[in-house]
Amino acid sequence: MENQTNSSANNIKYIIAGLLFGIILVKSEVISWFRIQEMFRLQSFHMYGVIGSAIVTGIISIQILKRFNIKTLEGQPISISPKTFSKGQIIGGFLFGLGWALTGACPGPIYAQIGAGFLSTAVTLLAALAGVWVYGRFRNKLPH
Repeated sequence: MENQTNSSANNIKYIIAGLLFGIILVKSEVISWFRIQEMFRLQSFHMYGVIGSAIVTGIISIQILKRFNIKTLEGQPISISPKTFSKGQIIGGFLFGLGWALTGACPGPIYAQIGAGFLSTAVTLLAALAGVWVYGRFRNKLPH
């Protein structure tokens, strides 16, 4: 019983982090269909600025992790394995971008959009889940 309570208490921090992330997505307007359309039509720098900031933050964070040999909360070393390129990434990236342009949502902000009251985004969520299922079903037949 005590272990389950401890686990539930640990999950609260993830719920709070998710809520804060959702609020940031809403306030920064990155869940806005109009902002996403402006990006794909090259009419505004807003989304490119947000994405660029995320990339720079990621680069700096990974360099800090590597240079200072930072470990996980459990004391385990953090290792980032090298990635290999495959033509499937081009196809997947194209399909991802197409879906993003058509629906105005990528996987992370779907939940923030639903939470913000854009309930029609539930259709996008169902389509994303179907896409994940199809990928899982045919993964061994796809180019990797």
